[in-house]
Amino acid sequence: MTRSLAKDTDQGLSSDPKYLLPRYFYDDRGSMIFQKIMEMPEYYLTRCEMEILTGQKLEITRTFTEDSSPFDLIELGSGDGVKTKVLLKHLVKENARFHFFPVDISQKVNDDLIRQLKTEIPGLYAEALTGDYFRMMEDLNKVSGNRKVILFLGSNVGNFSDDEVSLFYRKLRKIMRAGDMILTGFDLKKDPAVIMKAYNDPHGYTRDFNLNLLVRLNRELGAGFDPGLFEQYTEYDPVSGDVKSFLISLKDQTVGIASLGKTFHFRKWEPVFTERSRKFDPGTIHKLAGTNGFRVRKNFTDAREYFMDSLWIKE
Repeated sequence: MTRSLAKDTDQGLSSDPKYLLPRYFYDDRGSMIFQKIMEMPEYYLTRCEMEILTGQKLEITRTFTEDSSPFDLIELGSGDGVKTKVLLKHLVKENARFHFFPVDISQKVNDDLIRQLKTEIPGLYAEALTGDYFRMMEDLNKVSGNRKVILFLGSNVGNFSDDEVSLFYRKLRKIMRAGDMILTGFDLKKDPAVIMKAYNDPHGYTRDFNLNLLVRLNRELGAGFDPGLFEQYTEYDPVSGDVKSFLISLKDQTVGIASLGKTFHFRKWEPVFTERSRKFDPGTIHKLAGTNGFRVRKNFTDAREYFMDSLWIKE
């Protein structure tokens, strides 16, 4: 991890404009801060998707089991699986013929999840896969001929650029077979004030979350950042649906990174891009499915229509 962090940091801070990759937000402290973010009343995303999965679990799981053949339920980026457990418990209760395969890049996260599932959902067959999404899918296809139902929850797709979204779905489609399905979480466009409070909150948690990235670089790469000399800035474009976050240099400064043997200059008010979180509308979601070789099977939304879990099928 340190090697990839060093390489990506060097590339990002050598670019114009500068950027840092959001995947490195989640060290131990960053994960703790993000937990606080998810618990904020302003951060609607997790609660909205949980509302969908809890309130519409019967219909969602019914679509998974309409074809009575056994299937593999695969979750990409499973994490702690807290939302997925809602569906898993119902599927087990209904004696659905399926195996659950959570996929994550963290072995520890996978081990913790499997341990929890054994206790919380007796009778569930679960096998964690650690590594790259697509490689794990390819490996699973080699040992299992079951149809596949893929979960990609939490609006993770919103972190991708347009090209990355298309690449992601097209790579998945190549691995999937006719009749396989994918359920994706999409955060929907809404009142910009609601979105801004979630990504630039009054409690300062999103600010701490962004600045913690500099703290991590100091600790792991021997960088010399003073987080007090940077400030978070977030903007929302209601046309594109993009929420973009930056760290802004508050003064003209030069920062050394020991492990790279380099220094990087930051102009006063220079932005460093840290994260993109796109918001979608139903028309765009439908178009995304079609242009990438899928058909929308069913859309599930919360009561306020803040969030959508969209089920696509490969034909």
